[in-house]
Amino acid sequence: MAVIEDEDQGGMRWVRRRLLSSHEVRLGTVESGRVRLQTLVLLRWLAIAGQLVAVLLVNLALGFPLPLGLCLGTIAASAGLNIFLTLRYRTTVRLPDWQAAVYFAIDLAQLAVLLFLTGGLQNPFALLFMAPVTISATTLSLRSTIALLVLSFIYVTLLALFHMPLPWQPGETFNVPDLYLIGHWAAICLGLAFMAAYAWRISQESKRMSAALSATQFVLARAQRLSALDGLAAAAAHELGTPLGTIALVAKELQRGGLNDQEMKDDLSLLASQAERCKEILGRLSREPKGEDALYSRLPLHVLLDEVVNPHRDLDVRFRVSVVAAEEDVSEPEIWRRPEILYGLGNFIENAADFARAEVSLTVVYDSRKIAISILDDGPGFAPEVIEKLGEPYVTTRPRAGRSLEPDGEHEGMGLGFFIAKTLLERTRARVEIANRDDGKAGALVTVVWPREAIEAESPFPLKA
Repeated sequence: MAVIEDEDQGGMRWVRRRLLSSHEVRLGTVESGRVRLQTLVLLRWLAIAGQLVAVLLVNLALGFPLPLGLCLGTIAASAGLNIFLTLRYRTTVRLPDWQAAVYFAIDLAQLAVLLFLTGGLQNPFALLFMAPVTISATTLSLRSTIALLVLSFIYVTLLALFHMPLPWQPGETFNVPDLYLIGHWAAICLGLAFMAAYAWRISQESKRMSAALSATQFVLARAQRLSALDGLAAAAAHELGTPLGTIALVAKELQRGGLNDQEMKDDLSLLASQAERCKEILGRLSREPKGEDALYSRLPLHVLLDEVVNPHRDLDVRFRVSVVAAEEDVSEPEIWRRPEILYGLGNFIENAADFARAEVSLTVVYDSRKIAISILDDGPGFAPEVIEKLGEPYVTTRPRAGRSLEPDGEHEGMGLGFFIAKTLLERTRARVEIANRDDGKAGALVTVVWPREAIEAESPFPLKA
C-alpha cells in the first residue's frame, strides 16, 4: 500500500482500500467459508434424529414395508462421520470454504441415497435438499454454493428417474402421474435456485452492512485518537514552559560568564536534566493513548454530554441539559470515553437539533443500577408510518430543510446514520427506545438506557482509609 502524506485524507483512503479488499475477499474463498465445525455437527445431528424418527415411524408405526437395514445403515454412516469429526477436531475449529463445501456435499449424497431407498421424488421429504444449499448460500462462497446447487440438480433429476418404490400399504402400489412428477421436479429445482439466490443476497447485504459498521468504528476510533492528540499537545506545550524557561535562564548565565568550575558543572547538569525532561514530554505525543490512561479514556457523565453537545451549540436551537440522581447517596458515574457512545449520542442529538423548532432537552437519570439518557425535541415528531421501522437501514424521514447540513439547506438522508448510531450503542449493551412525546406536545423522544456497570469506569484512584 502506498504511503499517503496527507494524514486525514490518507486515513479515509485507507478505509476505502480496506473495504475494497474486504469486498474482494468475500467474493473469494478466504473468509466466506469460515464455518464453525460445531455448527455443522449440530445441524447434522438434528438431521440424523429427524431421519431416524421418520424411518422408524413409517416402518413400525404405520407398518409400511421399506428396506429398513439399508436406511438405518445410511443414517449410521452420517452419524459415524459426525463422531469422527467430533473426535478428530476441536469443536471451536473453523473450516475453510472447500472443506465445509465437501461436508455439505456428503450431506446431499446421504440424503439422495436415503430418498432413493424410499421413493425418490415421490417422497415428500425430497424438499430437504434445500437445507444444505440454503445454509451454504449464507456461509460459503458463491463458487461453492453454485457447485452444491448443481450437485442438487443432478441428484433431483436422477431421483426422478431412478428410485425404489415409495413405502405404502402392503399389497398396494402408489403410482404418481408422470406430469405430476415432472411438476414436482420443476418445483424442487426452482425452489433450490430461488432459496439459494435469496439467502446469498441477504447474506451479502448483511456482510456489507457489517463492513460499513467496522469502517465507521475505525474512523471514530481514529478521530478520537486525533482529538486526544490535540489535548496531549496542549498539555505538552504547557509542561514545556517550565523546563524551557529554566534552560533559557541557565543559557543567559552561561553567556555572561564569570562562573567557577563547580557552578559551570552544576549549570550544565541542570541543562541536561531539563533537556531530558523536554524529551520525555515530547515523547508522549508519539505514544498512542492507552485504555488505562484515565485522562484519555474516562469522563464524568456531565462532561461527556458537554463534549457531545458542543459541536451543535452554534445552531439556532437551544440545548437544555440536566443530570439527575434518582437515588440519594449515589455519586455521578464516570463513563468510558468510547467512540461508539460519542458517535451514537451525537447522531441522535444532531437529528433532534435538525427537526427541533426551538429547543432540544437532554435529561440524564442515573441510579445504582442503570443510566438513562432521554433526548427530546419540540419538532413534528416521528411519522407513524416510519416509527416502527426507525433504526433499520434505509429508513428515513428525509429529505427536508435542515439547519446545519448542506449549503442549500437540503439534506437527503439514507437512514444509515440513525441505523449505525443505534447499532453502535447497542454494542455497548444499550437499549434504544424510539417514540413520540406523550406529554401533549409535538416532538420526538429517543431514550438510551445502559446497565451502569456496562459503561461506568471504576475510579483509578483508590480511596485511602
